[in-house]
Amino acid sequence: MVRSLSDYDFADWRRLRPLTHALKTARYRLVKQRYVRRTAPVGDVSALIRSMAGKRILVTIAFGDAEVIDWQVRLVRHYVPATLHVVADNSLEQSLAARIAAVCSARDIPYLRLPSNPWREPSRSHGIALNWVWHNLIAPAKPEVFGFLDHDLFPTALDDPFTALSSQDCFGVVRNVGQRWFLWAGYCMFRFDRVRGMPLDFGQDWFNGLDTGGGNWHVLYRHLDRPTLKEAHTIFEPYKAGVEVTSGPLQWVGTWLHEVGHMVKPELRRERRQVVCGILAPHLAAVQHGACVTA
Repeated sequence: MVRSLSDYDFADWRRLRPLTHALKTARYRLVKQRYVRRTAPVGDVSALIRSMAGKRILVTIAFGDAEVIDWQVRLVRHYVPATLHVVADNSLEQSLAARIAAVCSARDIPYLRLPSNPWREPSRSHGIALNWVWHNLIAPAKPEVFGFLDHDLFPTALDDPFTALSSQDCFGVVRNVGQRWFLWAGYCMFRFDRVRGMPLDFGQDWFNGLDTGGGNWHVLYRHLDRPTLKEAHTIFEPYKAGVEVTSGPLQWVGTWLHEVGHMVKPELRRERRQVVCGILAPHLAAVQHGACVTA
């Protein structure tokens, strides 16, 4: 996560930024190392690893919203068949985690409560949660392929997000930062045999401006031939006419709908959730004749 020394200019050196960046990076790595050694408070990790071995795995990092988890697990089961879907819960509040656990139990979805997160900033919290899953589930399970999903991302048509991995090591939504790039942590797929043994880091590389997932730039992405890679097509649009995209967006990743929970004005949150509910209602009805009712 430390920038190359050649990336620092004279003003950086005057302010001792190479030293402070190195110290902050060392602290981050120490926090991560301690966290990934912690035990999950809820869930049978050994049994889950055995069930994941050699399979196609999608892992959702849940965060305090049982409603979107209920929608997602139902739609993934319907539209992404032959895939084992696992929910790893990173919720702050135990009461919300209990609701998510109840949803997973009712839907017969593997559920794991992650250790209490050392970070409160959302991107850092998400990144270290992904790192825990990588070290404690994915790496020991050795699945055929695996991917990570945001909890408010929903398939709306039959899809195989792993198709591109027949000819490349990873696939997802690409985010560009200058000459660097990384896969958005909310939709990223990997061939396990191509990344096994790598010191993957799904956290940020913030000194280089890379958000969650960008920690894999130095380990993985910079070694790939970017122009030859297939990328997931994505667009952002306002959830209704007259609203700026930056105030209340929806994101489409192919046929997957992303609510983009963190990018909405608070006063628009409920209305946008109702719009998402309306879009998903016919899909949920086709799955189980279930209702889509916002809280």
